[in-house]
Amino acid sequence: MKSELSWDTLALAPEHSTMSTAPEEPTGRAAAPASQPGSKFRSCWSCRLVSGGGLILAGAYVFMEARNVMRRCGTTSMGTVAQITFAASLAAWGIVIIADPVGKAQRKDVGTPST
Repeated sequence: MKSELSWDTLALAPEHSTMSTAPEEPTGRAAAPASQPGSKFRSCWSCRLVSGGGLILAGAYVFMEARNVMRRCGTTSMGTVAQITFAASLAAWGIVIIADPVGKAQRKDVGTPST
């Protein structure tokens, strides 16, 4: 069953489109600058602590499950190695979110005036 509409017909016939191409009016709120996406997340210490801690705990859970498989079977398979690697990457991601090394580098430059 072949469709009668194709991408060419949709692209060439914009008068049938239901989407507006005019820019929307601002809602009155100040928009976040495009150069700092997610600035609310970076400034919220409790948000970073909860999400980073959750990732670290998820990594610990995945690691402990891999260790339980190794204790029962005795042999280490590629799946177990991949599971341990994934657990380490989850924990490292959690540490990076808590430490926020990129945000600390940007905060130093914000206070200095540009010449």
